[in-house]
Amino acid sequence: MSRVAIRVNGIEVHGNSREPLLNQLENAGLQPEYQCRNGMCGACRCKLKAGAVDQQDSMAFIGPNEVLPCCAIPKSNIDVEFEYQLQQHDQQASL
Repeated sequence: MSRVAIRVNGIEVHGNSREPLLNQLENAGLQPEYQCRNGMCGACRCKLKAGAVDQQDSMAFIGPNEVLPCCAIPKSNIDVEFEYQLQQHDQQASL
């Protein structure tokens, strides 16, 4: 499956099953918090409410049903939730 639907904090965007989730959210105009792009700090941590991701190795601790968007690649349609309101760019792009 190449195209996937990504639902994040109630907002649905189009994504793919090839790129890290953090890149896809940024390309869709959303601005999650992060400090790195290789799973070391954990600032981008969010809850995986539905679906599946390929969570690549990370140095940060993640709990049950948590993923790090910087190193998680969607394997299916997913629903994730951040504990804060995401900022959005004025223009959204479809992936």
